[in-house]
Amino acid sequence: MPDAPPQRVAVVGASAGLGRCIGLGLAKEGAKVAFLARRRDRLENAAKEAGSGAVAVACDVTDAGACQRAMTAVVEQFGGLDALVYTTGVGVLAPLTEVTAEQWANLFATNVTGASLITAAAAPHLAANAGSAVYLSSLSASYSAPWPLLGAYAVSKAALDKLVEAWRIEHPNIGFTRLAVGDCFGGEGDSQTEFNKTWDPQALENAIRFWMDNGYMQGGLVEADHLVDVVHNVLRCGNSSFIPYLTLAPRPSGAVAELRQW
Repeated sequence: MPDAPPQRVAVVGASAGLGRCIGLGLAKEGAKVAFLARRRDRLENAAKEAGSGAVAVACDVTDAGACQRAMTAVVEQFGGLDALVYTTGVGVLAPLTEVTAEQWANLFATNVTGASLITAAAAPHLAANAGSAVYLSSLSASYSAPWPLLGAYAVSKAALDKLVEAWRIEHPNIGFTRLAVGDCFGGEGDSQTEFNKTWDPQALENAIRFWMDNGYMQGGLVEADHLVDVVHNVLRCGNSSFIPYLTLAPRPSGAVAELRQW
């Protein structure tokens, strides 16, 4: 029996953090990976590190035209598309009374609207190959109460969860997976999470202390390699089956010092 051709995967949000980890991990498993995000220099470094025919494609997911151009470029270079992995996500650390209209708009533009725009651009190509689409969500969106000071983020991820369901209903020929992930820092260097990059360090320190003291955060972390393995196995289902919902949660531990670096 001849070997199956390598999967052609577009990873969105792949210039840093979990997206970069997933892109590199899938390339290591033999996939042809397109790294998509806004920062071309970071993407080119990631694609070079990945090898295996990986490419860098600059894309602002909040721009519908940019999404269409990016998907056209990926398909032209790969000859098609088998999977989409959406890892892009931003958060605001603030009580709901202080979240501004601009912050709300940015959260939804990136975490929800961007996911739909890039999916719309990829959908015809995924459907042509009975492809798959995976979206990283949060445990606090559907499985637990929103964490104090991260309520706006949880609301946007809950909207993403419903968005994935809506796409699944309208496009049953594509395998849509919602993957809810617990605390995960990513890897090292450019692969480390930048989720909290713009947050005030003292505010974050105070928030972590509150989350730990009140049981929201229990010190455990999901290892990036484990997340990569899960995504790889979801995509391996191929066109015969798919996994609609999946959760990857950390086991509790006492890693308070490491959490404060997050």
